[in-house]
Amino acid sequence: MKIVFMGTPDFAVPTLKALVQSGLRILSVVTQPDRPKGRGQEPHSPPVKQFALEKGLAVLQPLSVNTPEFIEVLQRQEPDVVIVVAFGQILSPKVLKIPRLACINLHASLLPKYRGAAPINWAIIRGDGETGVTTMKMDAGMDTGDILLARKIPIQDSDNAQTLHDVLASEGASLVLETVDCLEQNRLTPKPQDNSQATYAPKLKKEDGFIQWTKRAVEIKNLVRGLEPWPGAYTFYKSRRLKICGVKVSTGDHGDVPGPIARTSDYGIEIGTGEGRLIITELQPEGKKRMSARDFLHGNPIGDRFDEFPHLPVSNLLL
Repeated sequence: MKIVFMGTPDFAVPTLKALVQSGLRILSVVTQPDRPKGRGQEPHSPPVKQFALEKGLAVLQPLSVNTPEFIEVLQRQEPDVVIVVAFGQILSPKVLKIPRLACINLHASLLPKYRGAAPINWAIIRGDGETGVTTMKMDAGMDTGDILLARKIPIQDSDNAQTLHDVLASEGASLVLETVDCLEQNRLTPKPQDNSQATYAPKLKKEDGFIQWTKRAVEIKNLVRGLEPWPGAYTFYKSRRLKICGVKVSTGDHGDVPGPIARTSDYGIEIGTGEGRLIITELQPEGKKRMSARDFLHGNPIGDRFDEFPHLPVSNLLL
């Protein structure tokens, strides 16, 4: 089985690693160009490129995979399969026709739920108890191809976007290997997606993390979990941004006004919400390192308010 792999971020590395370890022939690894990063804006190689070079694999970094010149490069390689994992470019119909068998995409949700750029985050934000990974035969649409295989994964209450990302990346790598094996043995029956059941996971923006304290405590908790570590859920304290990193929901009906610090406890800072009380256990003031809520409390009295500014991000309104 001759494979061209397309992927870019950390999420794609376990799949490439699994393909290498399986002994499958990797013709080339296609990834995004190096990007400037950090204060010095030095070129930074994508994680997939770094891993591929460590393994001695051929790396290609086109600005676009859809140019006639790059299409010719792929055609000359004559792949049986193109495997795409969080690549970051849309493949044209001409590219999709190149492999002998199929272009296969790994998506971090149970399609047709959460089509789009941020399925892991939105599954947590919306309070789902289950998600998964899906392999599909790619078509010209955005995550609309026929489903090949899928695997369900529970979302633990302790999960945030990073921990769930790591679980799904590992499970996804296993599912891709299973898909390739079944494809090679002609044991796959592609299943069309039910478009009436489709939901969407739009790309995240920093302003999506703005906390509306009038929402229910459990909704705010899910927002914090779903946006950790990036872009992060935040509020304002004394007109400065305050990132909220860890929270718990307090049981009981406290009748609090949403926003002010209601009380402190051994667990952290307790804040009134639209329904229930939220306990903040870890946070990060603007320009400072992460700290426990107890450390933050020194000099910040009960009754001070976590401010709500008047802008309401569109994505938050959809929760």
